[in-house]
Amino acid sequence: MIIYVNGEIREIAESNRVANVIADMGLKGKKIAVELNKEILPYDQYDSQLLNAEDRLEIVHAIGGGQHEASRKDSLVIAGVAYQSRLLVGTGKYKDLEETRQAIEASGAQIVTVALRRTNIGQTPGEPNLLDVISPDKYTILPNTAGCYTAEDAVRTCRLAKELLGGHKLVKLEVLADQLTLFPDVAATYTAAELLVKDGFDVMVYTNDDPIAAKRLEDIGCVAVMPLAAPIGSGLGIRNPYNILTIVENANVPILVDAGVGTASDAAIAMELGCDGVLMNTAIAAAQNPILMASAMKKGIEAGREAFLAGRMPRKRFASASSPIDGLFF
Repeated sequence: MIIYVNGEIREIAESNRVANVIADMGLKGKKIAVELNKEILPYDQYDSQLLNAEDRLEIVHAIGGGQHEASRKDSLVIAGVAYQSRLLVGTGKYKDLEETRQAIEASGAQIVTVALRRTNIGQTPGEPNLLDVISPDKYTILPNTAGCYTAEDAVRTCRLAKELLGGHKLVKLEVLADQLTLFPDVAATYTAAELLVKDGFDVMVYTNDDPIAAKRLEDIGCVAVMPLAAPIGSGLGIRNPYNILTIVENANVPILVDAGVGTASDAAIAMELGCDGVLMNTAIAAAQNPILMASAMKKGIEAGREAFLAGRMPRKRFASASSPIDGLFF
């Protein structure tokens, strides 16, 4: 009989079970999540679930996507969990998994985003999985809905991620409007956020640098709001600092700049504005030396945060002597 696996026709014997299909694909024992006819299939049902003609299976896996004492006390708290690092990093665009691992270690990040993609039908048995390199025992894995252009697809992706990661509730939501700009579809983002919050997810949400949209997403119940600095992957840095500042000043949840950072000074500026953190991927992965850039980003985040806490001097129009003029000998 005919079934569909990740959108492709697959012919199997009648009275076959999901576990048999997984084994035939060389995925037995892998970290995967399965959706049967748009419904999550729990791991403990793989062996018992019979397949019928025209059934549709979706099988996904995750892909790439030393502080001062004062810094250790100044934690980033998301969904009740405290993190010492305010740098969040992605896992895409690296040349291989080893470079991914080294760059993430150099960044000092504790939260690492991963995208979900269909498992590769016919992939080589024993092929490394991202979660074998970026261990959930060491990092907080943040599944994201990168590549989703509808609220429905984003919600399905988050539910698959929850299954893949054993009940994990923290997700990064993004619903994109078009492939050219990768700007968010804010209306669809509202819809997806409402559904996910209702389902009990802890939602960190990507949005425009729009103070009204940011506040609406906070009111929906998102645990963190993540306005863009500039288009995804552009490296342009923060284009509307006063919008970001307004978002920060009116927020009761963490605000993290997401997308558009290009170098360490961009990250420092975001932190000096009072942002609680920065999420980046391309700025590190596309650098000529990603591991060195990861280290630079770590330092930029720390310097920017300390400068914000210190409180910068007021800007003045004219010069102000650093040394006193009283007692000059001429």
